Amino acid sequence: MRMKDKVCVVTGGSSGIGEAIARLFAKEGGQVAVVDVDEANGQRVVDAIRSQGSEAILVRADVADEAEASQALLGVTQHFGKVDVLVNNAGVSAVGDVAACTPTDWDRVMRVNVRGVYLMSHFAVPIMRQQGSGTIINMSSTIAVIGLQARAAYAASKGAVLALTRAMAADHSHENIRVAAILPGTVYTPFVEGYLKRHYADDMEGAVETLKRRQLNQELMTPEDVAYAALYLASDEARFALGTALIIDGGVSAAKVF
Repeated sequence: MRMKDKVCVVTGGSSGIGEAIARLFAKEGGQVAVVDVDEANGQRVVDAIRSQGSEAILVRADVADEAEASQALLGVTQHFGKVDVLVNNAGVSAVGDVAACTPTDWDRVMRVNVRGVYLMSHFAVPIMRQQGSGTIINMSSTIAVIGLQARAAYAASKGAVLALTRAMAADHSHENIRVAAILPGTVYTPFVEGYLKRHYADDMEGAVETLKRRQLNQELMTPEDVAYAALYLASDEARFALGTALIIDGGVSAAKVF
């Protein structure tokens, strides 16, 4: 029960990596607040957690909206009395290089992936400062440190998240607020599956095999693989993980097999 008595806020918790983190934290004894704009799937996750005997609530909020981000954390503190862990997982993507990426898509990605992390952290830090402790985990990506074709906006946003994580660690570690980032590689989430269906409907199997070949172990990660990394960083065992960039990518950034 590594999250026993911890109140955990997971943004983007209605599906994929966020859902896996919310479920695992609850299984490990945490009280979970699922923050998402998708109320139907968010409630599904909350109901599933409650059915296992754990405590969870749904907070409908757009993390990139200042008022909604503030109200989300206020609602969590009013319900649970504190915020021990914030996982900034909510994110969107866009496909294309800088020429193909439209200004609208660029702004949308930056709004959610960077502004959303900033706002939720902006309102969480004072709460954690007042209670004397806290942990913030930001979801970056392996492409913050390596290049990937046709992901200009997404790569830029995740690079910003990684830089922000390190700055926050420098600013708040002395206040007993730990800040770290997870850098996943390709994770087979509903988002990735939907993308493959839209662009590779004629050869889904081939597209999946191409993704697998990027990893040294020739496998695709599941959301649960990332959730276990989040569990470690959120637990008391990670007390020296300050500004840590935890890469979970199947070896993509470490080596290339020819």
